[in-house]
Amino acid sequence: MPAKLYSYVVVDVFTETPFEGNPLAVFLDASGLDGAQMQTLARELNLSETSFVFPAETPRGTARIRIFTPNREVAFAGHPTIGTAYALVASGRADSRAETLILEENVGPIDVRIERRADPFVAWMRTPPITFGARYDREGCVRALGLAPHDLFGEAPAQIVTAGNPFLYVPIRDRAAVDRAELDLTAITRIVPDDAIVGVFVFTPESTGVYARMFAPMSGIREDPATGSATGPLGAYLAAYGMLELRDGVRFVNEQGVMIRRRSLIHGIIRVRSGALETVEVGGSAVKVIDATVTVS
Repeated sequence: MPAKLYSYVVVDVFTETPFEGNPLAVFLDASGLDGAQMQTLARELNLSETSFVFPAETPRGTARIRIFTPNREVAFAGHPTIGTAYALVASGRADSRAETLILEENVGPIDVRIERRADPFVAWMRTPPITFGARYDREGCVRALGLAPHDLFGEAPAQIVTAGNPFLYVPIRDRAAVDRAELDLTAITRIVPDDAIVGVFVFTPESTGVYARMFAPMSGIREDPATGSATGPLGAYLAAYGMLELRDGVRFVNEQGVMIRRRSLIHGIIRVRSGALETVEVGGSAVKVIDATVTVS
């Protein structure tokens, strides 16, 4: 097979400031790449995720995208969804006047709402169905984070919640304790099976939302600057355990990435129907920082 030149961009997601937020590589035309090649490119770029854009497979779709961490392909992820939507509009590959993009991901079609009141615009996605999973020993989990039982917040459980990517949520009492956390992968896998989660989400509630970190060495990511796919289930967790009002339109912010100098602001909106949580909208801005090419043979 002859070598082919592929173009890609790197955008910083969940920020309006270059070199903050969560960087994402987007291959805007990945036609011809197979799964093994995409995994190799994602491992080479070594970002939290890399997205690959293909033509839509349905009449309503804007594009088909596949998302890879350095270690594996994932069914759904937040910052690649928001960042890819931004890259498609900014590059002219999606209608700049469109109010909604439909990105076909492995988890299914994801509607992305474009809000142009801000510059850069804000892209919002509706989180896929959220499911609460197993609970685990809180004290064991907090010790696996290098903290003590008195660093736990309230009585909320250490629990898996997922919207396609299962995260273990561990509530911590304050920012200082969150900043001291450091995940021991061997210790956490004694409590939670390695294949049960893609990461451990550590957070403390604040007046505007949460201050958080997300460790995912089991997915090849030591610490993620911003995790959109964890922010939707986070909103459901906060509402379920009384840390956020269960009312339609309630907003919160996940401030993440501070400790690795990639401060990110991920916005969430609770959507309630008939008194029950329907979904959580997750949104943010992005900014392009790199244009590049790579030759693949």
